[in-house]
Amino acid sequence: MGFIWALIVGGIIGWLAGLIMGRDIPGGIIGNIIAGFVGAWLGTMILGDWGPHVADFAIIPAIIGSALLVFLLSFIMRAFKKNR
Repeated sequence: MGFIWALIVGGIIGWLAGLIMGRDIPGGIIGNIIAGFVGAWLGTMILGDWGPHVADFAIIPAIIGSALLVFLLSFIMRAFKKNR
């Protein structure tokens, strides 16, 4: 049950990051989950492990890291589209 809870929380974190940045994450729900997990890891590496925790995610660093990841991915994807 813990794994399912982590998938749900990761998806919500990725979805929130997309809303904050005003950009859609490619891949729909799976993209949101991946962005949530990778962004949580990135946010924890940069900002540390502080704030409220849900399903072993430090929520505030996870959302900030996911928003940063969404921004970087959208920037890279936009650069590739311009080169075509």
